[in-house]
Amino acid sequence: MTSSLTEAVEGVNKGAQFTSFDVDAFEVPHGRDEAWRFTPLRRLRGLHDGSAVADAAATIEVDGSGSVRTETVARGDERLGAAGVPADRVAAQAFSAFRDATVVTVPKGVEIAEPVTVTVTGPGAGTTAYGHLQLRAEELSRATVVIDVRGSGTYADNVEFVVGDGAQLTVVWIGDGAQDLVHVTMHHAALGKDAVLRHTAVQLGGELVRLTGRVRFDSSGGDAELLGLYFADDGQHLESRLLVDHAQPNCRSNVLYKGALQGDPDSALPDAHTVWVGDVLIRATGVATDTFEVNRNLVLADGARADSIPNLEIETGEIVQAGHASATGRFDDLQLFYLQARGIPEDQARRLIVRGFFGEIIAQIPVPEIRERLTEAIERELAVTENR
Repeated sequence: MTSSLTEAVEGVNKGAQFTSFDVDAFEVPHGRDEAWRFTPLRRLRGLHDGSAVADAAATIEVDGSGSVRTETVARGDERLGAAGVPADRVAAQAFSAFRDATVVTVPKGVEIAEPVTVTVTGPGAGTTAYGHLQLRAEELSRATVVIDVRGSGTYADNVEFVVGDGAQLTVVWIGDGAQDLVHVTMHHAALGKDAVLRHTAVQLGGELVRLTGRVRFDSSGGDAELLGLYFADDGQHLESRLLVDHAQPNCRSNVLYKGALQGDPDSALPDAHTVWVGDVLIRATGVATDTFEVNRNLVLADGARADSIPNLEIETGEIVQAGHASATGRFDDLQLFYLQARGIPEDQARRLIVRGFFGEIIAQIPVPEIRERLTEAIERELAVTENR
């Protein structure tokens, strides 16, 4: 489905969604709530209703250039929350319950040549933790940061990206936890004048991973690119919910998420399920906005389910362009026929199609080691399918 212009519905727009740092300001979500209707609440281990009490801690380790400043701060630090306020009960619970926060700053005018790696390790099997991470790219700085989420247990956090005027921040967030990891994370991004954010979210591991991303333009000329790659197998629920809020003039956003789902019909685990909800709001003040969002899903097994919902709200006609597209399906029979007609066996042809499907995303990751890691991970997933 594609669209070049969709009128905003009457009433409250997505950007006016209630936010608060206070967990008690939110009602306990239920399956009938729009924001939670796809999420299997029973598998959240109490993150949504207050019964998940922190009894351990996740670890956050930062490995980067000496030019990068890393601090451990308390909840009262005035910088926390600068990129956004929790918009659901789990995010508010995470903000209310974290022990300390990690703030990573790229100083004004500094360009970091090598990627900065932030490794987040879950609290451990059978335990629960909450966390907070903020990345700050000060005015005219430039850096690439890899956030690598690993480990096991139950974990909820808020991650902030504060991108100053004229700064460029490239983020690669990788969710590659153990099979038992339940991780609910909210990403908040605030872009200054002429700021650039390149955010790639990768979901591979974990039992349940729900990422909510919110982008806010604080001045004109901002540029946000949100890319995503996910590969779900039996027992996995991988969910992405995005909101790009265009309230300033002459800003650009581009969203491209691609996912694949596979599974074993004989498995006792729940079928693979992915969810992508992409909201773009262009307010009346967001003149000259240029935006497009796309989600593509490749279903490789019976029973696997992909939900894909693009939404576009426009409150001004003075824009450059705005559109969205979504498609979910199995292998393209014409592509398979083309490859097999040239002597390529069917199993190899299928692998080539999946590689090409994800190649568009992987090619845009600026860290060679991460590109290789993701390519190998996809190969392992495909090998599992072939061995069934």
